[in-house]
Amino acid sequence: MKKKKTDKKMWGGRFAEGADPLLEEYTASIHFDKRLYEFDIRGSIAHAKMLHKIGLLSSRERDLLVRGLEEIRSEIESGRFEFDSSLEDIHMNVEARLTEKVGEVGKKLHTARSRNDQVALDLRMYVKHEIGQVIGRLCILQRAILELAERNRGIVLPGYTHLQQAQPILLAHHLLAYVGMFERDKQ
Repeated sequence: MKKKKTDKKMWGGRFAEGADPLLEEYTASIHFDKRLYEFDIRGSIAHAKMLHKIGLLSSRERDLLVRGLEEIRSEIESGRFEFDSSLEDIHMNVEARLTEKVGEVGKKLHTARSRNDQVALDLRMYVKHEIGQVIGRLCILQRAILELAERNRGIVLPGYTHLQQAQPILLAHHLLAYVGMFERDKQ
């Protein structure tokens, strides 16, 4: 991946020169937050539609932004998108590519939305998605434990309390305790 020069205008033109590459590497989060691309694009599409609904974008501008964002999603998913660490994060990478694709209208997507709003939305959507994935895996684990308990209903083992042997218990009952614990985790 070839390095692009950071556009100093992106930072309000406060500096005469671009940032040192070592600083860019240190502050960049793109290497781990690129996994947010789907949520960043979905949030941006919804934002473009809202901007149109309240009259800040024309239908043509909205359609241009939505189409551009969908093309970027396709580029990322096909491996054709070149992430640039000098642009720091997923938001700047998507925004820069969108502006490349659709021109100045790409900059309008940031209207009425701060970077913090965008980060908060992306992370919330990502966490909700990941929680769903974890819950799905916990369900699979619970089913496996239930099947193991069913196959071993008659096996007796020593129970323990406070690291000392207690009354005998069924292995199936011991296993079912874990099913209950995972159910609480899911809740």
